[in-house]
Amino acid sequence: MNSRHYGNGVAQLTWGTRLLRVGCAFTYRAEVPTPAVFLVRPLWSADVRVSQEHMDVQPDVPMRHHLDLYGNRNTRVVLPPGLSTVHYNAWVDVPDRTEDVDETVPETLPDGLPDDVLMYTLPSRYCVSDVLGDEAWSRFGAHPPGYGRVREICRHVHESLSFGYGTSTALSTAADVNAAGFGVCRDFTHLAISFCRALNIPARYVFGYLPDVDVPPGDAAMDFAAWMEVWLGDRWWTFDPRNNEPRKGRVVIGRGRDAADVAMVTTFGGPRLESMVVQADEDLAPTWR
Repeated sequence: MNSRHYGNGVAQLTWGTRLLRVGCAFTYRAEVPTPAVFLVRPLWSADVRVSQEHMDVQPDVPMRHHLDLYGNRNTRVVLPPGLSTVHYNAWVDVPDRTEDVDETVPETLPDGLPDDVLMYTLPSRYCVSDVLGDEAWSRFGAHPPGYGRVREICRHVHESLSFGYGTSTALSTAADVNAAGFGVCRDFTHLAISFCRALNIPARYVFGYLPDVDVPPGDAAMDFAAWMEVWLGDRWWTFDPRNNEPRKGRVVIGRGRDAADVAMVTTFGGPRLESMVVQADEDLAPTWR
């Protein structure tokens, strides 16, 4: 059970939580000043609290923070000519439990969906539910509606796709990946979202940090990851077609219709990515507390 102490009007999660350290570093080489947008800062929620965070660019350049259309926390910079590195790190309190599971929760018919949820039943850039509609209905249409049907979609995607870096491209849609049988976590997510939307089940793309908390060593290395949230009953529920099991420590960075809405880096030019490092693990001995 989570409990909260209140001091100076701020809720602090102190029981039933795990402290994670998350962060990343991107090093680019640019020929000319190049505008860029970075989406690497976690979202706050009732259960996830960013205790401390720091972001900088070397060499030093101005940063501008803003919220995008979906409420994600973006940072705008102009990368200078030559080498530059964008660093981000934060300490995050997360619940010491996996995401909620409820096999009894029902689907909601389109007419009963909230106005701001209805858009997540429609096709998008990578989630081509119109293309995959016939397959979705033939595979899952007879399955009893509700949480179990979404779980069956995730099981199918998990078992039908093989994970492999470099097996898809930035242009690969869910239909492309479905035909090829290979992809990375974003592709697993795009395919599962497409099947859900084809069945009129709202589903949205989620991007974040995923640590390897309480999983067997070597089974799931910490990294950026993609999963999905599906509207069932009267709320969003977390599903992960790539790992296909509940996990602890998910730290959401961004949400949108698909990966096009939540790219970790968008550059307006052609800088070369020299290196990328990601951290998402449990901080057992924080020095700042």
